[in-house]
Order: sequence, then C-alpha cells, then structure tokens
Amino acid sequence: MNKVVPKNEEYVFEGKVAISQTDLKGNITFVNRKFCEISGYTIDELINTSHSIIKHPDVDQAVYEKMWKTLSSGQVYNGMLKNLRKDGRYYWTDIEIAPILDKKGQTTGYISVSKPSPRKNIQENEKSHQNTNN
Repeated sequence: MNKVVPKNEEYVFEGKVAISQTDLKGNITFVNRKFCEISGYTIDELINTSHSIIKHPDVDQAVYEKMWKTLSSGQVYNGMLKNLRKDGRYYWTDIEIAPILDKKGQTTGYISVSKPSPRKNIQENEKSHQNTNN
C-alpha cells in the first residue's frame, strides 16, 4: 500500500463508536463499519495490516510508548489521538484500548473503542502541539 501524505484538513468524526481489534503485534484482526468510514479504508485493506496504518506523523512517539507500556502491563489505556485517513485528512478520537484475555488470563490481543473527541479538547491539544513545535 502506498504511503499516505498528510493534508492539513480535518475529517470530522461524528456518531457511533469505531471499534478495532488487533493481535499482540498490533495487526488488525477486526474492524467495524464506523472504523472503515472514519479511516477511509475498506475492511480488506485493514485486516492483517498494522494498526499504525492510521498513525499520524504529528503524534509524538512518546504517546505510543506510553500506550504500549500501559497495555503491556495489562492495564487499559485511555487517551486522545490524532489519526490519519487514507485520503490524507486527519481526525481526532478519544480512545480506550484494553487487553483481550484468554481463559488463563494471558493477553491474546487488544480491542480499541474510539469516539469523537470534544471540540474543546481538540482545540486545546492543537494549541499545545503548536507550542511544542515553535
């Protein structure tokens, strides 16, 4: 798949929650229709692809390091992420990611639920991001 070139244009994510599941390596194993709608990808394009396909280059690597540290310790991660659509536009989500456990309590993958971020939070996040880039 070709690398997506980010545009400075927001896609406003509204409505129902987007759900995705991954294996332990972060490869997508399930997405719902809303996830496809907001990411701009089809189910076939997403399944068995790294979840980083929607990773926006503006997001500091430390955010992802914190996320993986939290998940690796068996905890639930909550945060706000700027994601990248297939068409290059970006969108903001409030995300909750939780480990999926088998009967023995071993993590077998992860499930994420994303909902639209409130405008106020987006504006604060964009403002703090601009301050760190100046």
